[in-house]
Formats: sequence, structure tokens, C-alpha cells
Amino acid sequence: MIEELVNEIDEVSCFRPYGPAADRRAWETVPKAYRRALIEAGEGYLGFVYPLLPAVKYMNFCRSGNQTEFDALYFSRRRALADLVMAECAEYEGRFLDDIINGIMAVCEESGWQVPAHNRKTGQSFECLPDPDRSVMDLFACETGALLAMTSYLLEKELDAVSTLIRRRIDMEIQRRITIPYLHDSFEWTGGNGIRVNNWTPWCTQNTLIAILAGTKAEAEVRKKAAVKAAMGLDCFLDSYGEDGGCDEGPAYYRTAGLCFFGAAEVLNQVTNGYLESIYENTKIKNIAAFILDVHIADCYYANFADCAPRLNRSGVREYLFGKHTKNLDMMQYAAEDHRRDPDFLMKRETNLFYKLQAAFTEAEIAAFESAGPVRIRDIYYESIGLFLARDKEYFLAVKAGGNDDSHNHNDTGSITVYRNGQPLLIDVGPAVYFGQTFSDRRYELWYLQSAYHNVMTFGSVMQMAGPEYAAKTERTEFTKERAVIEMELSGCYPCGSVGSYRRRVEFDKNKGITVTDTCKAVPRDAYSSFMTREKPVIKGHFIEIGGLGRLEMKELYKIETETIELKDPKLYTNWGPCIYRTKIFMPDDFTCNEKIVQGSICCRIGEVL
Repeated sequence: MIEELVNEIDEVSCFRPYGPAADRRAWETVPKAYRRALIEAGEGYLGFVYPLLPAVKYMNFCRSGNQTEFDALYFSRRRALADLVMAECAEYEGRFLDDIINGIMAVCEESGWQVPAHNRKTGQSFECLPDPDRSVMDLFACETGALLAMTSYLLEKELDAVSTLIRRRIDMEIQRRITIPYLHDSFEWTGGNGIRVNNWTPWCTQNTLIAILAGTKAEAEVRKKAAVKAAMGLDCFLDSYGEDGGCDEGPAYYRTAGLCFFGAAEVLNQVTNGYLESIYENTKIKNIAAFILDVHIADCYYANFADCAPRLNRSGVREYLFGKHTKNLDMMQYAAEDHRRDPDFLMKRETNLFYKLQAAFTEAEIAAFESAGPVRIRDIYYESIGLFLARDKEYFLAVKAGGNDDSHNHNDTGSITVYRNGQPLLIDVGPAVYFGQTFSDRRYELWYLQSAYHNVMTFGSVMQMAGPEYAAKTERTEFTKERAVIEMELSGCYPCGSVGSYRRRVEFDKNKGITVTDTCKAVPRDAYSSFMTREKPVIKGHFIEIGGLGRLEMKELYKIETETIELKDPKLYTNWGPCIYRTKIFMPDDFTCNEKIVQGSICCRIGEVL
């Protein structure tokens, strides 16, 4: 679809968003208070000493799996440069130029722009150090190219007045690290027949387009080739999504998947003089935009699964603009309201100058936006990814059906998440800080990826397995004003022969409670259902009280065990605090027998506290 449109264009122009620093009329449209905040942020980096990037810290990923030490230094350089550029554009007195030049040269002199965890080409092993003669276009190499290109565009006159060698160096580095490898090499994220793509495709494509079209003196033929290849990649990304627009990587990846698709489309739209505007009428693209609204629970909480954390940064200008282009007033209102609650409206940890520009030049509009009424959020089943979502005035329910072959997969099929009044009652633990093992063949040795630590059954020591063959069969979904129901057969998520049948029925009686019923046949003893909670569970006979949020009411008096899980990982600690709890509810020992088939069930209701 997009490639066809781009091919119809005779000329692809350079990318010139908003206005460069010299266009003072444009910059004066940015609210005065916002410009003052940009200047103050930049002042924090006056005299900034760009940190060294020691080779041994880069090598630590190969040696020990640690990537955080190097990444912290790497991104601190880019954050400083981005804030200094925005400050100079806002003030325009030349105060920040020397520190900007230092940053440009420091980044240009790096041996490689790819981070250690991505330092390999398709099908090859990791290299412990970057090879200057072997460009690896990972997520952050592409972002670095975009950062330098936007710096060159925004400060063209000012940098050339100091020395024409500065922008010439930027052009040279983008040419050899981005333009040439993009047009002549093959990367998995660029897509192609039979290649499965994920958030890397729109994320890298967006920033590669900016790098090639914004700051360099790319010839018309190069601009057209880059635009066509980018359009092909975006079409591959669209092909990987169902018509419902569900993101199988979860809400945390929406901003680097759906929103980066929008960003790349907007770059192409501008350089083709608005020729791509018609794509926003496409139903799938409208649904991709709306996904983040559907999975929003309350405040900073989202319905998480796979490698997705439960708490995300506030939404803002990017979500607002995607909603605007797809004519989704509810999404625009949601983004505007969330933006007004955000103390980090300057996006201080962001390194992408394009996003910072969007935010600055949209601030007045988003701050003033008001719709006619409250945001409307629907109950929905995303069939393409098996995500079931329902809510009433108090409760939010998410059920993860689908299978265990998601991008960034956890073995979580059949698991449920429940919030009450915006607070987590039954949780999906989410991911820890990434390190070497996370994406190795020992990935599923990590406890928080295993099904035994999701709200689903374990059969003795047998847990769910990963892969496309391990999937649920969703047999029924129902949404009415009074209730929402999903029924699944989950035995296919476990090794063959481990359980004859495992049916889960989740029924949400609106304004009353949620009932979960697990019925199993040919089930081994010591089968149990896990329930993960942030609040400490208190067992009282047939009830398990979960803090002051609610209780699990068992149909029978089951054997119950609880354990405390200490969280030392920084990411898990940030999301949940020092510990979480796992409650195991065991199937009764006195299973009923029917024609020699051993069967049993666990039924519990999630509702009010006594």
C-alpha cells in the first residue's frame, strides 16, 4: 500500500520539519514558558564533559552479559546533545554552540553507533567490539544518525559560521554508517518475503529516513531509493499485524512500534507533499493507533504481557497526533489529559530530536485541546493476538489468550490480570532489566518468563512451553452490557501428554465480580493455579484477602500455599516494590473419576473484601 503510493511520486524532497533555529518566526510560536524550560534544561549541560566510552565496558556484554554500564554512558552523550540543541533553538544567542560542537564530534568519533547487545549482523555471532568497517544498523545507530541529521538541519547556518567541516563530518558519518548500508546491505528489520518483523522495522525505518533526508545532501535518486525501501518495510510491518491492530509486543512497545510507524509515515508524507495522507483512512492503521487507549487501565498502568512492564511513561504529543490523523477524538483527549499530568513534559531522557520538536511545536495545541465529553474506552477482544479486555466502574480485566510465540514472548497464555479502582489486584510481573541471558537459548530459565509465575495452572513440575505450536484455542468470547466472558482450551500450551484437557472460563459480571473456573481432565497430582499479587495475601478459610483491594473466594476449601518473592532487579523493584507474592491453589486430592479419566476443577471468584 505505502510502497505503491511512494512509487507514484516523481520526486522525494528533503525532510524539513517545523523550522530551523534561524527561523525565529517559527520558534516564537512555541509557548514562551516552554522555550524557557528548554533553555533551563540546556543550561544544565553548559560545560558538559562528554564521558569516555571505554572499550572494556563495551566488551562486558560478551564477557558477562552486562550492558547497562556502557549504555548509561552512551545515552548520556546523546541526551546532552539533544537538550543543548533544543536550548540553542529556543534562545538563539550562541551560548550552547560550543558544547553542541563537542557533542557532535564526540559522537562522530565513536567506533560504532550500535549498542553492545546488538553488535552483530543477521545470522552472525556477537562481536565484543564495534568494527568501524562493518556498520551495524541497530535501533540506536539509526537514532544516532537521526539525532545528528536533525542537529545539522536545525543549526545549519550557525554551525557553518563556525566551520563548514562540522556539518561535512556529519554528512560523511551518516553516509558511511547509514545511507550506504541501508541501500546496499540486508538487515532483518528491513523486511522482505517471509521475514517476520517487529518494532525494529518502524523504529529503525523512521530514524533512517530522518538521517538520510534531513541532514545530508542526499541526491534526488538516493532520496527516492530510501523512501521506496522504507515504504516496503512499513508495508511488511503492516502485514505482520491483524486487521484489529493488536500489538503482540504489548503496550510498552507501542511507542516504538505503532507510534514509530506513524513517525515514519509522517516523514514520508512530508517529503511527498502530503501524498500519503490517505493511509490514515485505512481501518488497520486506525486500529493500530487506538490500541494504546484500549489497553490503558488508569494513571500509568497498562494491561501488560510478554516483555512489557505494567507502568509506562505518560502519553503525550505523539499519541495525540496519531489520534488526530486517524480522527480519533477519544485518543486525542486521552493523550491530552495524560500530557497535562506529566511532570516530564520536556522528555528529559529522550534522545530523539524529532520527538522533542514535535512536542515543542504541538504544545500550545495539545494544552488547549478539550473534547465534548469523557474518554470512551471499549471492551474488546483482539483476536489477532488473543487479548481480551473488559471493565466496569471498579474492575479492569485482561485475559491473555493467543499463544506463546509473541515477539518478546513470556509463557503467559491463559493468564489473567485484574485491577480494582486503578490498582493492581492480580498482576503480570513483566520483564526485568535486559542482559545477555534474556535473549539467549536460556531465556526461559528466568523465573518471571515462566508460566508458573503467571496467573495460570502448573501441572506438578510441568509448565507451558514457548513456540508457535503452544497456543490456546479460544472457544468463545461474549460482550454484553452486563457481562464479558471468555472460554479457552489451554492444554495445547503444555508439552504433549502432560494434561488431557485444561479449560479456563473467565466470567466478568459487571459491577459484581469476576469468576475464574479451571477444569482439567487427565491431570497429574500436585496441579495448582498460581495467583501473583503485589499486596500480601491473607488466607481466611474459603477466602484469600488481597490487601484492601479484594478477595479470592474459593468454591471449595482447597490446599493453599503462599510465598514471598524478593525483587532485587531494578526494573521489577521500580514497578512493584521490594517484593511480590505468589499464591498456589491446589486441585483437590479427591479427584472425581469418570470412565477412568481423572478430572478436577478450581473455581474462585474475585470480588469485595469482607
